[in-house]
Amino acid sequence: MPRRYAVAGTGSRAQSYIRAILIEHPEEAELVALLDPNPGRLAFHQAKLAELGGPELPQYGADDLERMVKERSVDRVVVTSPDYTHASVVSRLLRAGADVIVEKPLTIDAAGTRQIVDAMNESGKSVVVTFNYRYSPRNSALRQVIQDGEIGQVTSVEFQWVLDTRHGADYFRRWHREKKNSGGLLIHKASHHFDLVNWWIASQPTRVFASGGLSFYGSENAAARGMGERPARGTIDGSANDPWMLDLRTDDTNRQLYYEAEKYDGYLRDQDVFAPGITIEDNMSVIAEYANGARLSYSLNAHSPWEGYRVSVNGTLGRAELEVVERAAVVDDQIDPSYPSDRVIAGDVRTNGERLVLQKHWATAVEVEIPRGEGGHGGGDKLLYDDLFVGAGNDPLGRAADVHDGVRAVAVGIAANHSLATGQPVVVADLDLGGWTTA
Repeated sequence: MPRRYAVAGTGSRAQSYIRAILIEHPEEAELVALLDPNPGRLAFHQAKLAELGGPELPQYGADDLERMVKERSVDRVVVTSPDYTHASVVSRLLRAGADVIVEKPLTIDAAGTRQIVDAMNESGKSVVVTFNYRYSPRNSALRQVIQDGEIGQVTSVEFQWVLDTRHGADYFRRWHREKKNSGGLLIHKASHHFDLVNWWIASQPTRVFASGGLSFYGSENAAARGMGERPARGTIDGSANDPWMLDLRTDDTNRQLYYEAEKYDGYLRDQDVFAPGITIEDNMSVIAEYANGARLSYSLNAHSPWEGYRVSVNGTLGRAELEVVERAAVVDDQIDPSYPSDRVIAGDVRTNGERLVLQKHWATAVEVEIPRGEGGHGGGDKLLYDDLFVGAGNDPLGRAADVHDGVRAVAVGIAANHSLATGQPVVVADLDLGGWTTA
């Protein structure tokens, strides 16, 4: 008999889980309810369910978590609500008797980790965190190289991540732009990256120092660069020559999920990235020490002209280097119509792609093959959903992530935020994260 699932939080991220349950795993999972405080978004997903041949589902509001679990006999809830709600939503669901699958990050601060851990201890229920980057073949290949001892004992990791002016800018339009909602990009985005490091080197962070600030986005930076008066929200019609503005009406999903749903809760998905009110950083650097003696040097930039990452892992026997270009350029069609924004022209200096190189001491470099699968993220999405809905099998790479991994991932960001505030290094054990970072 399939387990009974509900989805709590019906923004854009919920779509992939609903499809995975309904289309890919109908024998293991049955979707029985949707929950969201916004009736417009609930209606959108119900319409999409109907298009996929799915059932008419009961819909619940934010105050109905416990009633939903009881009335629908829910076994497990997928939580895709905003980050600042995770601690409350997850802990309430656990105490109501449901297991939880939660999107990263687990939560945004130390109080949230303690709240979730306390609820787990009291309820005996489980929490799984969806770190889909672990399942991407390129990241799994790097884990395999390290796990096989190819570079010996890990001594240090150099990790650079750049978000481009399409993806990176988007965090400064949405609820993420306020640190009280997202914990900043060191929590919301970088928890993915810190989890990869924790997993790659099979260790946990012990001490963190960070530096960062809002250097590009925001009204003060725009004024300092002489950008002048910004267009008013709602006046962009697709012909205005301003690539920074987002018109939700030009995309059916954005229009229905957000633009037409504003009247229910006032949430604005398309704020100006150069408007006042941004309290998160757009440039960050982190130094972290690990229990196994390794050190991490990490940087994140949210206004790059290209998107991707470079990671180098140094060890006693050599070095492994992974370079990934996810989008080689962001070119607005209105500015340069000869360069379509959805593809890369052959012969460009920078092109989309990935490469993993291993070089041992006293030897020439060799390229490590990255296996490819079918589906999103090079086949990684299918592997993730199989683990979530079928169950993690005998995986030698240990890709399935539990609450321990979720806490360890946000531990770096929480410590980094403390370091930003104080200018001092932070010992992770001093944060009182619920006792799970050393379990």
